[in-house]
Amino acid sequence: MEKMAWLLDGMLRVPGTRFRFGLDSIIGLVPGVGDVVGLLLGATILYESVRAGAPRALLVRMVGNAAADALGGLIPGIGDLFDFAFKSNQRNARLLMEHLDRVEARPALEAPRRGSAVPALLLVAGFLAATIGLLWLAWSWWLSR
Repeated sequence: MEKMAWLLDGMLRVPGTRFRFGLDSIIGLVPGVGDVVGLLLGATILYESVRAGAPRALLVRMVGNAAADALGGLIPGIGDLFDFAFKSNQRNARLLMEHLDRVEARPALEAPRRGSAVPALLLVAGFLAATIGLLWLAWSWWLSR
């Protein structure tokens, strides 16, 4: 999860600064679709959090971070700057790691308990369906021009 967060939010550095950004910021430059794809990629961290047994309150906070990042990214012009600065994936990975440190063990990821991963799987499937649908609509529109 930490590596995924780094890939999405911090793998590249602005030369001459300490400011970092990742694929989420780059993908977010594509209007509309980029924010959906970034949200889908970030959902993998949420899914793994469910598998690791994160409590509901923590998951709600993490979903709030992801939603704030996605909604902030939709604002024309300012949204792209927001994507570069907010770093919801790193926030969510840090929240989960802090929780796991508090329980004094980082358990190996095991198969999800029956029913516990169903909402997360539905969320990921919904994001995937929305992403594919939006890409298909954009492609169809572009070809009809």
